[in-house]
Amino acid sequence: MKKISLILSLLIVFATGSQAQSYQKTDLGLKIKIDSIDVEIQFYGPSIVRVIKSPIGQAFTKESLTVVKKPQATKLAISRRGDVISLKSQKMKVDVNVKSGKISYATLAGAQLLSEKESGATFTDFNDAGSETYTINQSFTLDKDEAIYGLGQQQRGKLSLRNARINMVQGNTDDYVPFLVSTKGYGLFWDNYSPTVFEDKPESTSFKSDVGDCIDYYFMLGGNIDGSIASMRELTGQAPMFPLWTFGYWQSKERYKSQNELVGIVKRYREIGVPLDGIIQDWQYWGNNYLWNAMEFLNTEFPNPKKMVDDIHNMNAHVIISIWSSFGPQTKQFREMQPKGMLLNFGTWPQSGLETWPPNREYPSGVQPYDPYNPEARDIYWRHLDKGLFSLGIDGWWMDSSEPDHLDFKPSDFDLKTYLGSFRKVRNAFPLMTVGGVAEHQRAASSDKRVFILTRSAFAGQQRYGANTWSGDVNSSWQSLRNQIPAGLNFSMSAIPYWNTDIGGFFASAYNRGWSEGAKNPSFQELYVRWLQFGAFTPMMRSHGTDIPREIYNFGKKGETIYDAIAKTIDLRYSFLPYIYSTAWSVTNSQSTIMRALVMDFNDKKVIDMDNEYMFGKSILVAPIINAQYTPETILRANAETGWDKKDANSENKEQSVNFSEAKSTKVYLPEGTSWYDFWTNEKINGGQEIVRATTIDEIPLYIKSGSIVPFGPQVQYATEKKWDNLEIRIYPGANGEFTLYEDENDNYNYEKGVYSTITFTWNDAKKSLTINDRKGSFPGMLTTRKFSVVVVAAGDKMDKAVTYSGKKVVVKL
Repeated sequence: MKKISLILSLLIVFATGSQAQSYQKTDLGLKIKIDSIDVEIQFYGPSIVRVIKSPIGQAFTKESLTVVKKPQATKLAISRRGDVISLKSQKMKVDVNVKSGKISYATLAGAQLLSEKESGATFTDFNDAGSETYTINQSFTLDKDEAIYGLGQQQRGKLSLRNARINMVQGNTDDYVPFLVSTKGYGLFWDNYSPTVFEDKPESTSFKSDVGDCIDYYFMLGGNIDGSIASMRELTGQAPMFPLWTFGYWQSKERYKSQNELVGIVKRYREIGVPLDGIIQDWQYWGNNYLWNAMEFLNTEFPNPKKMVDDIHNMNAHVIISIWSSFGPQTKQFREMQPKGMLLNFGTWPQSGLETWPPNREYPSGVQPYDPYNPEARDIYWRHLDKGLFSLGIDGWWMDSSEPDHLDFKPSDFDLKTYLGSFRKVRNAFPLMTVGGVAEHQRAASSDKRVFILTRSAFAGQQRYGANTWSGDVNSSWQSLRNQIPAGLNFSMSAIPYWNTDIGGFFASAYNRGWSEGAKNPSFQELYVRWLQFGAFTPMMRSHGTDIPREIYNFGKKGETIYDAIAKTIDLRYSFLPYIYSTAWSVTNSQSTIMRALVMDFNDKKVIDMDNEYMFGKSILVAPIINAQYTPETILRANAETGWDKKDANSENKEQSVNFSEAKSTKVYLPEGTSWYDFWTNEKINGGQEIVRATTIDEIPLYIKSGSIVPFGPQVQYATEKKWDNLEIRIYPGANGEFTLYEDENDNYNYEKGVYSTITFTWNDAKKSLTINDRKGSFPGMLTTRKFSVVVVAAGDKMDKAVTYSGKKVVVKL
C-alpha cells in the first residue's frame, strides 16, 4: 500500500487538450512521455543538463565513453504554465513543451539561449550489423546573429561554423569533437561516437548520427566561451600539466634512419648553440613492414637503443618515439591478439609489405588495427610498449594514425565487430580509447614521469590523457598554413587545449623541383620561417615533415638571413617559457585555454569570424604572416596519395634571387576595448582599428594587451638549463593587471598533491605600483630568494627596478 502511494505521489498528470501528459519527478530532474518518445532530463549540476530521448518502451543501456562526471543532486523548482513544464536550478531554466516536445534553455533572467526545433527529434530504424537500432537526428534553432565554434579540427579555413555542413568521421587531417560553443554563452555536447553529420542552415542546426539507441546530449551554461569550455572539462575530465621540457623546441623529420643520425642531430644542436628540448624517432625503427609497430628496435641501424636514449638524456634532451594503432602480421602483438579476435581487418597503412611507392599490392602488408575498445587489448598493447620501449627510458609517445588510417574504405568495414559493438557504432571514439589506454597504463605504472602523448587524432574527453594533438599530414603550402589557424582555434574551443602542427607542412616535395636541396629554395625558406613563427605561439613548437629536412643548419649558417630568423624565433619561444608554463597551469587549475580566438576575450563584432589572428594566453596577440611577401605563392596541393610520390625532385639547381632583407608590410586588426603595445617597438596603439605594420622576415606582428604582466626567462639551450632566479617582469601599463607565476618540479605528479608554488603579481595602474604578493606553496629545489628585474614598458623609455624577493609581499613603486 505504501509503495502504491509513493508511485502515485510521483505521478503528476496534466491535461493537454484531449490528451493527458504526465511526468515523473526524479532525483535529477524528470521523465516524460511525449508522443512516441521517452524523454528524460537530468541535471548534472546547476549549469549542466543532460537530455536523453528514445522511442517509447525501448530499453537500452549506455555508459558514456567520454563523460566522467557523476550527476549531482541539484535543487530544482518544477512548475507548469499551460503546455510548458519549467525546471529551474540556481543557474538556469529549462522549459519542456508537453505538446510539441520542444525543449528550450534560458537564463534565470529570461534570456533565451537555445531551443530545440519543434518535432526536431527523429528515430529511423536501422540494422547495425545485425543489431536493430536507429539513425538519430536532433534539430535546434539558433539566433540569426549567433556565432558558434568548435567541433574539433577542420581544414575548412574558416572559424565560424554557421552555414557549414560537416561530415564528422575521423581522418588524417580532420579531428572531430561533437562539442560546440556559442557567443550566447552556452556549450552543446552531442554524446555519440558513430559517423555524424553536423549541418547549420538558416532554419535549423542539427546533428544526425548513423547509429544511436538514444539521442543523448548535454547543454551547459557557461556564461561565455571560457565558462562553457570549463563546463565541458568538468563533464569529461580536466587537462593535466605537461612537463616543462615539452614546451621547448622539438626537431623531427620523416625519418631518422639510424641511431647515430638521431643522436647526431641533438649533438649538432648543442654544438651550434641553438636551443632544443626534444627529438622524435619516426617509424621503421622496428625493421620491415611485416614487423610494423613491433615496439622493438629490430632495425640493425639501431644496435643499442638503451645507449641511444642515455646519450640523448646526457645532452639534456628528451626523446619520444612513433607508435601506431596497428600491427604487422609478424609482430608478437599481432600473434597474441589475432586468436582473441582483437584485430580489425580493414585496409590501413602501410598497404604493402615492401617499401615502394606506389604500394605493390602483390605483396600486401597484412597490417591490421587493433581493437582499443577492448580492455584486454589495451593491456596487451601496454605490456609490449612497456617492455620494448618504456623500460628504455623513452620520454613520451608519438601515437601516429590514431584515428586510424582507413584506406580502401568499404561500407561493410563498419560492420566489423569491436568489443563495444559494430565499428560503425564507436568509430569516432577510436582515438580516445587508444590514447587513453596508453595514458592510463603509464600513469598506473609510474608517477615520476608525466604522461606526454603526441597524437594525430582526438575525441571529446581526450584532454584528460596528457595528449597534444597535431593537425596531421598537411600540405606544405600557404593555403595550408592559413587553414591551420582556424583549425587550431576551433580545436581549442572544443575544450581540448593542446594542439600543434607540422612546422613547414608535411608534404614538401614540390619545393624540391629544380633544387638539389629544397631547404635552399627561397620559396620554401619563406614558407618555413613564417610557419615556424606561427608554431612558436602554439602549445607545442615542433618542426616536422618529409621531402625536405628541417634542421636549422640545412637552411644556411649563422649570419645568414634565414638561419638567423629561425634561430631568433626559437630563442623567442624560450624567453616566453615562464609565461607559457604559467599559462599551462591556468589550463589545469582554472580550465583556461592557451590558443584563444579573439572572440573569447573581446566584445568586438569585427573579431567574431576573424581567423588570421588570435591570443596566446591572455596577454599576447599573434598576427602570423600567412601570405608570401618575397616569393611567388604557388598553389600546391598534396595528400597521402600524391604527397608520397618523390618523383618530382631532381638535382638540377635553379637560381632564384630573393632579397630577404627588404622591409614589407601587413595589415593587423587590434580589437577594441583596450590599448596595445607593439612587442618589438613598445609603441602604444589604441584598439578598435586596423593598422599597417612594417614587417621583416625575422619578425611577425606581436602585440601585448595593456594591463599585462609578462615574465621573461633567461637565454638557455634547454628548458631547465637555468633556474628562474632573475626573471624580467615586464609591465604593460594602461590598465590594472595580474599574473600568477607558477613553478613546480617540472616532471612528476607531485603538483597534484600541492607540491608547487605560485607568486601573484598585481599592477595598480593609477598608483604605478607593482605588488609581488606572498609566495604560496613550496616544492623541493624551490628558490627561496631570487631577484626580479621589473620593467615598465613605454616607447622610447625604460623604467626598471631590481627587486630582491624572499617570498614575502613586496610593493614596488615605479
